[in-house]
Parts: sequence; C-alpha cells; structure tokens
Amino acid sequence: MKTIHTIDCHYASLDFVACAYLIVEGDRASFIETNTTHALPYLLGKLEELKIPKENVDYIIVTHVHLDHAGGASALLDVCPNAVILAHPKTAKHLINPVRLIQSSKTVYGEENFKKLYGEISPAPENKVRIMADREVLEWGKRKFTFYYTKGHANHHFCIHDSLSNSIFTGDSFGISYPSLENGKRFIFPTTTPTDFNYEEAVLSVDLIVNTGADLAYLTHFDSVNELSAKGEFLKRSLSLCDLAIRETFAENRKEEDLTGYFETKVKEMIEITAEKQGVLLTKNDWALLNLDVNLNAQGLKFAALKGNTR
Repeated sequence: MKTIHTIDCHYASLDFVACAYLIVEGDRASFIETNTTHALPYLLGKLEELKIPKENVDYIIVTHVHLDHAGGASALLDVCPNAVILAHPKTAKHLINPVRLIQSSKTVYGEENFKKLYGEISPAPENKVRIMADREVLEWGKRKFTFYYTKGHANHHFCIHDSLSNSIFTGDSFGISYPSLENGKRFIFPTTTPTDFNYEEAVLSVDLIVNTGADLAYLTHFDSVNELSAKGEFLKRSLSLCDLAIRETFAENRKEEDLTGYFETKVKEMIEITAEKQGVLLTKNDWALLNLDVNLNAQGLKFAALKGNTR
C-alpha cells in the first residue's frame, strides 16, 4: 500500500512547481512541508481523500522556514489539533514569531506580491513547536525519521531520512527538478537562496544526502528523483559554476549596481549548461517557468558576493 503521497500545492497558481508530502502510518498521518496558507485546501483534501481525520495528524515537519515550504505551517496546525510542528531551531524561532520573516519576505517580493503568494501568516504556539537536533532519530509507527542539518541553501535547513522507504526529504538542499519541463524530461539544478547561500556548505549537504544511501530523494520542487549519486555530481558541478561566478566578481572588481544583471546571466548559463549535460535542451516555454528561479538564484549569488561568502 502506498504510504508517501505527493501533494501539488499549485504554488503561484502553477502546476508541478512546489509540493508537500503526506506520510501515512495505519490511520495516522504526518506532513512534510506545507507550502503557503493558500495550499491548505490541497493538504486537507488529501487527508479527506484518504479518509484520515485531521485529529490523526501527528507531525507537521518543515525543512526550513522559507515560505514556499513553511508558510502554511501555522494555518495547518490550527486545523490539526493534535499535531506538533517539527523544525530546526532557527526555523522554530521564526514560526513562533514570524514578524522578521514576513518583513524580509516583503522586501524580496514586494507587499502586493507577498500577499498574492503567501496570504496571511500567524504565529505558531511555542508549546506546539518541537526542535529537532542534528542526527536526532524520531520513531513513528514502523518508521524512524532521522534529521540531518544541511546548510548551504539556508543555515536553518534540515533533511529527513525515512527508514521504511529508505528515502530522504530534501527541501531545497538537493536542488530542483521540475517534471513539467521538456515534456517531462527532467534535469536537476541547484537553488541558491536570496539571503543565505554558502557554496562550500551546499556541496557538503549534497554529499551528506548521497551518503545516506537513500534510494530516492523527495524534492519540494518537485516530487521524487532516483540515482542520487549521479544527480549529486551534476549538482556539485553546477554549484561550482555559481562559485566561479561569485569569485569572478572580485577579480573583475564589478560594481554592486551591476551585480544583479551579471548574476542573472550567469545563473541562466548555469541552468542551460546543466540541462544540456543531462540531455535536455530548454525551450522558450521552459524558460517562462525558469525565469523566477533565475531571478531568485541571482539574488542569492549577489548576497554571497557582497558578504564574501565563497572559497
């Protein structure tokens, strides 16, 4: 019987871009990722489809606090009265008091776009948020969840290994692979956050994920991928291109006002190169979807360059 269910959250009104997962143990359930408050009907719809009462949700697990992963956590908690949120300590802090998170997100996306993408975000009660330590193991039914801290994309990120399926839920630490690109011919590429990218830590996180020996990685963007060792190598090559682009800014003494356009060009080149190496030639329609990632990844590289956060 299938016990891991992928839920398309229709993020930004797009299909197959961001998902959450529902894991079922008998008549109990746990969510991994929540997407935004707008995703709540899809999350609850899956419970209803599987005839699992909201009272039977034990855990709401978020890999990190970015709002396309955790923005709906408190809203989901409100309707699952027996659930507890499991989070990294730095994530937990922002779930309990989301004021700074909301302000920084509005700076990135703008007030109007923030509301359109994320809706309202309320604080989670402190007594309903449990902090998980690095390498901590949680037994749940026949499963053991092991939590691995994975910096690089964000310093408040963890991944969750599931012993029963020998799979790992990777958030953004193992990149992005959209199934809707090139008629379903997928490729994988890294995501470099607007505020926290660290090249060396990102590479270490990819290696950690591969070295768990997991058969599958469940990405938040989007769904499961196999052959993790090969995909990890593609991710590391792409990350090295990002690192090179950052270091070139120092060598060329580029001005800060020129960095956004420069990094957008470099990110687009990185995505194009990594797609071609994986046998995918991107179309104009593909780039219509990828342009959001180009912009966000470029902001991450600019942040790292300005902070000197590279080798």
